[in-house]
Amino acid sequence: MQRLEGKVALVTGGTSGIGAGTVERLCAEGARVVFTGSNQAAADAVCAATGAQFIKHDVTDASAWDGLIDTILERHGRLDIAFANAGTESGDASIEDITIDGWNNVMNVNLTGVMLTVQHAMRAMARNSDGPDGSIIVNSSMNAHRAMGNFCAYSVSKAAVIALIKSAAVHAGNRKYKIRVNAVLPGVVETALIVNLIDKSADPAAARAAYQSLSPLGRMAQVDEVAGMVAWLASDEARFCSGSEFTMDGASTAGMNGV
Repeated sequence: MQRLEGKVALVTGGTSGIGAGTVERLCAEGARVVFTGSNQAAADAVCAATGAQFIKHDVTDASAWDGLIDTILERHGRLDIAFANAGTESGDASIEDITIDGWNNVMNVNLTGVMLTVQHAMRAMARNSDGPDGSIIVNSSMNAHRAMGNFCAYSVSKAAVIALIKSAAVHAGNRKYKIRVNAVLPGVVETALIVNLIDKSADPAAARAAYQSLSPLGRMAQVDEVAGMVAWLASDEARFCSGSEFTMDGASTAGMNGV
């Protein structure tokens, strides 16, 4: 399918996992994709596989955002899609154990970095020559609604970005922009990182079974399934979706089993 033909996309955290999978999917659907991150070697591999363009960039660096957007507009003339995917768990812990540095690190990437992505993407989309138009998608998590006791900051940040996308969506509508803002809330996704954790565990079979058991469907999500949801939200097929949460966790947060 070429649903995104002629559209220009930005993906943050696009060098691995869901980000890299989404770069691949958006390119396959016809978009011209610019992605960011810090791992040059991984970025080179994604570029070679997809034809996307890489710009080294830190989402938390507020002073670098204008330059990133200017580069995208100079190269492509517009911005139609933004996927705020960059995230981290580094430094996280339980509420008793987390340090202020750990808290700040997670919040800087997962919340402030997302806010800056949404802010600058919306400003760029508002400048499109055919009028303010575009789709902004934020990668949240099922942990926005089912917080983890051992990952306090991550859970809080993923809940906070839900309020952020709703506020941004209302703002865009009030401005009469045709700019939509939504969030995807994946469950456990079988990324290379998760596979590596499973393989390095004392009992890989038991670790895999534990991850799979979190979903009533009995498996983990695949990267291409999350990328497919992002591609749909980026397309004109989702043009009346804004301010919404799209949970894709195999019914993990839908309810609970009876005794």
